[in-house]
Amino acid sequence: CHGLDFDDTHSDSVSHISTVVCPAALAVAEALGASGRATLVAIVAANETVTRIGMAASGAFHARGFHPTAVCGVFGATVAAARLAGLPAERTASALGIAGSLASGLFAYLEEGTPTKPIHPAWAAHGGLLAARLAALGAEGPPSVIEGKFGLYHAFLGAEKGEVDIDGQLADLGSRWETPRIAFKPYPACHFMHGSLGATAEVAAGLDPDEIDEIVVTVPAAGVSLVLEPAGQKVAPRSEYEGKFSLQYSAAAMIVHGRVGVATYSDDAIADPRVLALARKVRYETKEYDSYPAAFPGGVRIRTHSGAVLEADFPYQRGGPENPMDADEVRAKFRGNAGLVLSEPSAEALEHAVLSLEEQEDVDNFQDDDGCP
Repeated sequence: CHGLDFDDTHSDSVSHISTVVCPAALAVAEALGASGRATLVAIVAANETVTRIGMAASGAFHARGFHPTAVCGVFGATVAAARLAGLPAERTASALGIAGSLASGLFAYLEEGTPTKPIHPAWAAHGGLLAARLAALGAEGPPSVIEGKFGLYHAFLGAEKGEVDIDGQLADLGSRWETPRIAFKPYPACHFMHGSLGATAEVAAGLDPDEIDEIVVTVPAAGVSLVLEPAGQKVAPRSEYEGKFSLQYSAAAMIVHGRVGVATYSDDAIADPRVLALARKVRYETKEYDSYPAAFPGGVRIRTHSGAVLEADFPYQRGGPENPMDADEVRAKFRGNAGLVLSEPSAEALEHAVLSLEEQEDVDNFQDDDGCP
């Protein structure tokens, strides 16, 4: 689910949510024969868990080199599994306590551009199922695993008790909903690039790359280490995955080809000499956006040989709740991705099953006539 880096993100918690929560929830629902409605309830409960744990320390996990998708996500997977299994509150608390010892995920892959990151949410989903199963069988976990003296925030962030406001995130649980704020991605790349890429797409249509003198992209400072530095490495990605974390390369590809899609990061594409030459003309500036961290903002300023300046700024990236993709765009994205591996009839059957999940009586039957899940 995370392999294309095309999955949704919750901006405030800087976490990919569905890539951990949905596989865990569907696996348990299938095993137990749960209804689609029960599965959706478990997914939403898990979403709210991950987002709030991440929001209480927004950006702090990244700063320490940890991947909050997995570190926070394991608790969501645990909640989904515990809910579907019908665990009582005490057993669920123990499951969460166990999950804290399974939380993991390092950003070390950025140093070498290795495709390690997709393993993180898979391991978190696995950990959530394991934690819930162990708790159901009587294993004990510490209820203070989140906020306690040796809990999550202390262990991962060095925060002392009271320095992270998790209580504030839980105070309105059930009245404020973060699930609708989970943002779709129009581009299969790190979400920190999406504001700048959207701005680039807006101003660069029809622009001759050979006429460009300089491209200046703007991002929040928190995104620099992920998508812009080290600059010498980012301008010439060594792998598909490194390209997805290079704003220099991605902005250049948007201008040269007029789009950024799955094919943009293929081995052949990242060797395109015209794109690489333009990527070397990209520099960056940081900017304080009022919309960050609730969104992934960014902008671009392009200067041509003639002295013309083209610029745009996206305080809210495309696909976020303030600048949404419409339902047809989301369906088109699904069909394009599903078509990479499924026949058209199978993709249509899966689309129908997903959109009618609430009416499914048994998730065990969540497949088409050919047995395709």
